[in-house]
This record gives sequence, C-alpha cells and structure tokens, in this order.
Amino acid sequence: MEQPFQFVDLTGKPAEPVKLIAPFVVPKETIDAEVERLAALPAPENGRRISMIVNPNANGNAFAPGTAVSLCVLKPGERTKTIRHNSSQVNFCIRGGGSALLDGKKIAYQQYDVFNTPPWAVYEHINDTNDLHVRLTYSNSALLEKMLVHIVDENPPVPGTHEESGPGHDHPVSPFGTLPIGTEGGMLMPYEKLINPDIVKHKSLHFPWVEVKQELDKLSSLGQSYKGRRLYLFYNPATGHTNGTTANFFATITVRPGNIVDRPHRHTASAINYYFAGRGYSTVEGKRYEWKAGDLMFSAPGWAIHNHASYEDPVYELTIQDSPLNIWMGSLLWQENLAQPMEALGSTGGFSTNRPAA
Repeated sequence: MEQPFQFVDLTGKPAEPVKLIAPFVVPKETIDAEVERLAALPAPENGRRISMIVNPNANGNAFAPGTAVSLCVLKPGERTKTIRHNSSQVNFCIRGGGSALLDGKKIAYQQYDVFNTPPWAVYEHINDTNDLHVRLTYSNSALLEKMLVHIVDENPPVPGTHEESGPGHDHPVSPFGTLPIGTEGGMLMPYEKLINPDIVKHKSLHFPWVEVKQELDKLSSLGQSYKGRRLYLFYNPATGHTNGTTANFFATITVRPGNIVDRPHRHTASAINYYFAGRGYSTVEGKRYEWKAGDLMFSAPGWAIHNHASYEDPVYELTIQDSPLNIWMGSLLWQENLAQPMEALGSTGGFSTNRPAA
C-alpha cells in the first residue's frame, strides 16, 4: 500500500533561493470592460456581481499569493444578500458610492473611501445612488483557501437576534489561570483558557476620502530631498504594533508630487497598487512598468527590489500589503536602503527618514 506521505532528505543541502514571481499591470480599459460586462448580466439571486482578478502565478483565486482581489459591481437600487466568512476585507470604492450594513452598523461611502470588513461580520452592500457602484475588495481568502479553511456562511443569522447573540456567545471568565514555568517568563496555559482567549475586537472603520485628502495633500510640501514615501496608513488600533488596517493587511494612501522618484527598497510583504490620479512607472527587479490613473498593479512581489516614480502630474494611489501578518510571524524583512542592512520590522528594529519634526 502506498504511503500518504514521504520523507524529503535535505541533509547538508543549502536553502533554496526565493522564487520571485513577476509583477504586472491590469489596465484601466480592461477593468472598465469587465465592469460593463458584469453590469450587463441579469441580476443574480444573491445580488453579488463579482469578478476575481486572478494571477496564475499566485496559485488559486489569488492576485498575490496571500491576497485575493475582486471587482464588485452593483447597479442603482441593487443590494446583496447577507453573508459572512472567516476572511477579512479591505474595501475601496473606485466609482459611485453606496452603503454597507456590517453587523447592523451602516457605513455610507463615496468614491475613494476605504473601509474594512472584519472576519465573521454579517454584512451586505446596497447601491442607494443613481450611478453604477464599483468597488475593489482585497481579502485574505486567498491565504485561507491555501490552508483549506476558508469558511463562508451564505445564510448568516440576523445581527441582534437571539441566534446571533444568545448564551452560546457569552464570554465567561475562566477560573483557571496560567502557571509560570522555567525561569525566562514562559507559562503553562490550561485548556479552559486556550479555548476562551481574550477578545480583541476588530470594528469596521471608515476612512472618508474627503477628509483623508486634506491631510494627505499636506505631505506634498516635503521636498525632493525627502527620503521616504508621502503616505498615511489607514490604522486600526486593534492591530497594535503590527500597524495594520486588518490583521493581515495594511492599506496606505499615497500622494506623489510630479517628478518624484523613490529610492529602491524591498520587503517580504507583497504590494498591490491602485492608481487613481496621475501617471508614472515602477521599476521592479530592473524591469520598467508604465501605469496611469485607473490601473491596478501587482507592484512588488515579496522580496523584489522596486521603486516608483511619477511623471509631471501628482499621483494618488492606494496600496495593500500583507505586512501586519508578516510582523505577527516575525517574517517582515525590510531593506529601506539597499546600501544598508535589512531589519525584521517589529522584531529587531526599524528605519527613520530625514523628515524634520514639526
């Protein structure tokens, strides 16, 4: 009988080098055509007009190996049926507007607003505008699918009902404590605490573009000598020192004044950029990629050396990276300057810029 496993002997063998996958650009024209195709379809029973943007080199329904990206469309007056899943999402409205109901909380959003969907939250989307609604949704479902544990509930309980908030959802305090063991701070945790961990609540947070832009544009005054990137992180305090928007991803919003060229750098987190104003180019592992407003780019495969540059007009972009997950794992290696050593962010150290204090 054939064994369902095998031994792979690595005795004395060196570690294999990192396998870099190629970046690519999804042009605005291709995205627009897919939006029109989705909008022309008959209304689906669940209300969800969705197209995954899949990178064959990432394996599975993934854009980057651990990140799924979907294009979501709602016609005026349409709404989706409720759903929940153990994956989390970052949502970015690129056309129109709408509303989301997340665990009974309403978020009214407009073009270029960002908000997150926490895992296992019951939600639906509503297009209560007169325009077509288009949204990019970034999810860690790609990673969970690789782990074979992406759980989707298409018929979730109504938020606030007894089924959703009954006794089974209480959070009792465990009477069993942890015990110190050894001399270096290690502890033994009993099963009763293992299955009843402390809750760190992840809420749905809304980042309105009209307010964000006011702060972001102030960074344009940083001159050509500035050694850093002119951006803000959409920070979720529940992610703590991992600097995340969700436990997996950070979402950052960037302004690049005209004719700015960033320094080359690299990190083990992968990056996805959506450009919604201006035009420019990225150089990744020595190859140049042109992009413009409305393009979506797999801009930095993990550990690829890259930098970005703008042409004459200011550039605005949203970037999604799986940095927080890597910080939790202790695996976020970052090299801000290729002439200097790398660091494991959150574990060994970090970097500074030359920006003067206010």
